[in-house]
Amino acid sequence: MLHNRPRDLQETSEPNRVLQAIRQIVSEGLLPSDGRLPTERHLAAELEAGRASVRRALDTLEAEGLIWRKQGKGTFAGQPPDPTEELAAQIASDVDPLSAMEARLCIEPALADLCARRATADDVARLRKLAERTHDAEGSDSAELWDGALHRAIARIAGNRLMLTAFTLIDEVRMGDDWQEKRHRARTPETRAFYDAQHQKIIEAIDARNGPAAANAMRKHLETLFDNLRKSMEDRP
Repeated sequence: MLHNRPRDLQETSEPNRVLQAIRQIVSEGLLPSDGRLPTERHLAAELEAGRASVRRALDTLEAEGLIWRKQGKGTFAGQPPDPTEELAAQIASDVDPLSAMEARLCIEPALADLCARRATADDVARLRKLAERTHDAEGSDSAELWDGALHRAIARIAGNRLMLTAFTLIDEVRMGDDWQEKRHRARTPETRAFYDAQHQKIIEAIDARNGPAAANAMRKHLETLFDNLRKSMEDRP
């Protein structure tokens, strides 16, 4: 049973209503401490919907990187456990945010290049939806959630397991609680609007299946993040 029911949703078609409701449950943390979602049967009963609508919603949220499934265990919010987590915890104290950005600049443009070469039309549609969620997010925490989901989706679509592992390690290191304030200071309404425009350029290049253009757009985006992060750290009293 959910800890809390989601807020009332506007009248809409059942699949969209169910997707909105489960997305709200996940994004607002209305779950037990282990992050486990109720079963499809319980969600269907809780939301007064058919199991097909619940299953379709879970498929969409998994593609967005907001949930993961383990056969025989259930469905959980967030990302699946990764062996890089332990290594990330070991090296996090020795890595500063600017070093993490240097690493991102080395790997994410290459991932964007591969993503452009391998993305399907459905992949591009999911990227556009994640960019839209990032744009519409209210508050820094929500913006971070959707921004991270977008970058992770690009890394997964690239389809290179070794590079995805390297990306995951960097992502784990930079998601530490002690770095949250630094990232939030570098994310202002003005920079968010600029980041949104850069996300669109990355996705347009991916949609055009133009690897070099996608890599260049990603590099410019990360260089902007790098500069803003560095400036926000220098400006702190």
